[in-house]
Amino acid sequence: MRKFDVTGMSCAACSARVEKAVSKVEGVTSCVVSLLTNSMSVEGTASDEAIIKAVEDAGYGASVQSSSPHKNNLTDSKDALKDTETPKLLRRFIVSCVFLLVLMYFSMGHMMGHFPVGLLEHNHTALGLLQMLLTIAIIVINNKFFTSGFKAVIHKAPNMDTLVSLGAGVAFIYSVVSLFRLSFAELNGNAELSMNLMNELYFESTGMILTLITLGKTLESYSKGKTTNALKGLMNLAPKTATIILDGNEVEVRIEEVKKGDIFIVRPGESIPVDGIVIEGASAVNEASLTGESIPVDKEIGSSVSAGTMNTSGFIKCEATRVGEDTTLSQIIKMVSDAAATKAPIAKIADKVSGIFVPSILIIALFTFIIWMAVGSAVGYALARAIAVLVISCPCALGLATPVAIMVGNGVGAKAGILFKNAASIEETGRTEIVVLDKTGTVTSGTPVVTDIIPFGIDESRLISFAYSIESKSEHPLAKAVCDYAKNKNSELFEVLDFNTITGSGLYAKVNGQELIGGNLNFVSQSTSTLSNTQELANELALQGKTPIFFALNGKLIGIIAIADAIKEDAKQAVSELKNMGIRVVMLTGDNELTANAIGKQADIDEVIAGVLPNGKAEVVESLKKQGKVVMVGDGINDAPALTSANVGIAIGAGTDIAMDAASVVLVKNNLTNVPAAIRLGRATLRVIHQNLFWAFIYNALLIPFAAGAFAALMGWAMDPMYGAAAMSLSSFCVVMNALRLNLKDVHNSKHDKPRKNKSKTQQNAASNACKCEDECLINDEIKEPALAKENEYMEKVMLVEGMMCSHCEARVQKALEKLDGVLSAKADHASGKVIVNLSSDVANEVLKQAV
Repeated sequence: MRKFDVTGMSCAACSARVEKAVSKVEGVTSCVVSLLTNSMSVEGTASDEAIIKAVEDAGYGASVQSSSPHKNNLTDSKDALKDTETPKLLRRFIVSCVFLLVLMYFSMGHMMGHFPVGLLEHNHTALGLLQMLLTIAIIVINNKFFTSGFKAVIHKAPNMDTLVSLGAGVAFIYSVVSLFRLSFAELNGNAELSMNLMNELYFESTGMILTLITLGKTLESYSKGKTTNALKGLMNLAPKTATIILDGNEVEVRIEEVKKGDIFIVRPGESIPVDGIVIEGASAVNEASLTGESIPVDKEIGSSVSAGTMNTSGFIKCEATRVGEDTTLSQIIKMVSDAAATKAPIAKIADKVSGIFVPSILIIALFTFIIWMAVGSAVGYALARAIAVLVISCPCALGLATPVAIMVGNGVGAKAGILFKNAASIEETGRTEIVVLDKTGTVTSGTPVVTDIIPFGIDESRLISFAYSIESKSEHPLAKAVCDYAKNKNSELFEVLDFNTITGSGLYAKVNGQELIGGNLNFVSQSTSTLSNTQELANELALQGKTPIFFALNGKLIGIIAIADAIKEDAKQAVSELKNMGIRVVMLTGDNELTANAIGKQADIDEVIAGVLPNGKAEVVESLKKQGKVVMVGDGINDAPALTSANVGIAIGAGTDIAMDAASVVLVKNNLTNVPAAIRLGRATLRVIHQNLFWAFIYNALLIPFAAGAFAALMGWAMDPMYGAAAMSLSSFCVVMNALRLNLKDVHNSKHDKPRKNKSKTQQNAASNACKCEDECLINDEIKEPALAKENEYMEKVMLVEGMMCSHCEARVQKALEKLDGVLSAKADHASGKVIVNLSSDVANEVLKQAV
């Protein structure tokens, strides 16, 4: 994606014109123009020269945004975001006001308030000439409206400036004509006509229109500058210098001069200049700038540190691993900036309207004048109505409705460690109906730990030592869990010889001269005599979400060590928040069904889909998309196909791998509660966009007929062009200020969560079907005698249930059974009518039957 700065745009019609012109260039596959940032993003093979020429031919200016992979470009980016327009507009407004106040004194002040004017008291021609000169001064000060407006007409692309300049210009020209008529009346001694023609001078309207529109543009520019505050804040975090070790000496250099592999030092209270790894010292680092978490994180030798974070306590020496535009902070800034340069799908509505808005208004103004003249109105009255139509119409409000909300929402997300790669991902996240969670590393911590030690005829400490000795030779994650546990217990490490591993099964070796085997039950039982209740113990552990590893010494089982990947502390809270938002939560994993169901039950997840390979996850996501908008949450690596298949892919805990391609949303912090926070922010942003679009449309829909005088005959309402200019000047400002309210949004506050009202058609049908079949279930369920199909030593019973018609019925039956004491899990299948119930103790068939 190449970025360009675009100059000369004043409204949504301008951005639509530039976008259309560049899109026609051969080789351009995508073009997005942002009125908010006056920038353009282009994809394709077309040359920069061809793109710039297309913009210039459309009547605007363009230049390539500077970017260099060899240096830190934050300074250039900050300069690009610096608000240089507001000070210029403010000066224009202040000077215009000075001339306008004098003009108002000699026009309305004298005519309506009878203010004294000295020697000009009865010289109407002189008064008119003075008003004209003051108006010309205001026109010169605000000449940009006229140059831009007429330039747009020449290029057959009228814009907002065209409307303003045409409205103010017509009022001025009509006033000049009236002034000439007035001078002739005075010359002929016709005092009555001369006095009447004084009321036909609209010089003050011209001056007021231009001044008020300039005020509106100033307020709009100021508030637009506020929308980039989050991005500016991120850029301000980047240190300008670093202290590196050079030839044994500490040397302070510019941040651009730091290279990968350099050794840099950070003292307490200093910002970390680039990404690196601690090689000496220890400290606590405040990473709130990246993760939104205010509690400092302890750093020691081997820990990673990120640019822009604050060293709060100790002295540390680090080796630079990422510099310049490769640092995590720079990647975050790039992501936030890129998102601002894209358009949300919902913006297409405003784009279509903006493209025809100005020509339509010109036609409406012309018809307004013709109609009022046709019904016998005075020329001045008819012109006033037409001018009011021109100056009250506001395409800017339409053009800004979506991008300002996207920019502010994106900034709020960045502060909380929630990074949206593009505008579409914010909108789609706000429409989420189903959240699919990967298990390992998402719902669970991703780090297996030892949970149970079960020795058989051997001391527990000795069992651990044997297990530690053989597992120390393995690279498997489960082996690491055993070793970590043994190290914490200061267990003895025996001599290991003839070590061998059988992938997916287990290990064997000679430990202390004895034959030791470790692995799953099938592997160990092939050469070992097991106890009668071994299988039962294995199943019980699996039902608890634990993986049992069996150990046998010299052909005799000596014990079991159970390992589990525990759910994250915030997993249940995150799932609860999602469900309160009316979102269906599904867990997708490649693990076995028993373990997956146990984890799902602990986290209170609606549905668990187990035993799915990575490539199969994408197929599951595709099927779920038929039921509603799907968000897939994973680690961004193994889940890449599913993340890409979903409407929105969310990569969680990616602070050190910020540029993952598969996900469209990146959560810097490894915290599952940021998933509902992202959806909460998406919904809030979407709500603001809807509000902005509604008010932008309703503003024009109601006030344009009002300005045209549609209510004059019925109610006597007629709008003065000056009031129209005031209304226009505030419309865009109000839209931007409404978007800025998003800065007050606490994305982690779940108090106001509620389900989305506008469910998809699929969801509505599903809900309807669920209601119908639920009634049928309550009335027609005939539960056949449970446990007839299967009942064995593993405490598993199969029930045959009639009346289940859909997944909602299945969930209802499962929930009813799992509430019973002694029921570990229940799995219902409405297609076959079977419900498999796993029990930890015997539960009477009548109790199961009554529950269903």
